[in-house]
Amino acid sequence: MRSSPSPPPAALNGHDLVLRYGRTPVVHGISLTLEPGRATALVGPNGSGKSTLLRSLARLHQVDGGRVTLGGSSDGGGEPERAVSLLSGREFAREVTLFSQSRPAPQGLTVAEVVAFGRHPYRRGFSGLSAADRAAVAYAMDATGVRDMAARAAGELSGGEMQRVWLAACLAQNTGVVLLDEPTNHLDLRYQIETLDLVRDLVQDHGIAVGIVLHDLDHAARVADTLVLMRSGRVHATGPPADVLTAKNIGEVYDIRVEAGVDPRTGRVRIDPVGRHPAPTAPTTPTGSNREEEDPS
Repeated sequence: MRSSPSPPPAALNGHDLVLRYGRTPVVHGISLTLEPGRATALVGPNGSGKSTLLRSLARLHQVDGGRVTLGGSSDGGGEPERAVSLLSGREFAREVTLFSQSRPAPQGLTVAEVVAFGRHPYRRGFSGLSAADRAAVAYAMDATGVRDMAARAAGELSGGEMQRVWLAACLAQNTGVVLLDEPTNHLDLRYQIETLDLVRDLVQDHGIAVGIVLHDLDHAARVADTLVLMRSGRVHATGPPADVLTAKNIGEVYDIRVEAGVDPRTGRVRIDPVGRHPAPTAPTTPTGSNREEEDPS
């Protein structure tokens, strides 16, 4: 896969964020930092506020209290912090991109033309694609496995295929911060894992700061450096996945009994929810049967 020019590293910070829908508070004073070269996963049950929190970082949900800034880092280095509210839409889109769940399939456009939407913050007026634009689009299509469908009509794609095309458009935007809201939705197993691998490529190979909302706790444990477990608009626990995804924490947040631990072979967190019914077992051949096999002679 060809390489893409790496964007400058950046940190995206939420400070004491209070978010509402109407008069109803849904996030209560949460602070977090998305650091360059690290993936931070937000997890929690429906209604916990994780997607709303991510959208506030992307300037798509009004901040009723606190602030969102770009720059700075946990070690005090990097650029000084800047309030994102002071940036123009074009300036912000050159530094932060959001992959959201609610993007329709455009009609009358090819896949390559949809991916090229990601270059909009860099284009002037009705100018065509520059060499840098074309290189970024080609990289994004290769990275997401959609190059073979570049000439296909976007309106003819399946939901999973369109999901990958929109992800490619986000990658073509070539920002230092990437926000992803449920990027594995509607994807089959192969592309779920390839998407998670792609997120790790962004983090490890390009130093991107990634914030990602996931429902699947196994996926979150696989992809995240830092995991934020949310409950009712507050942070219940945060830290490395193995420290956060304990049976106690998961039971308290999801109100279900689970068994959780670290697989000694892979080093990954494994979570096994315990339902009311055991898993079905394969039928076994009864022993001691009185039936005798027919004599083939």
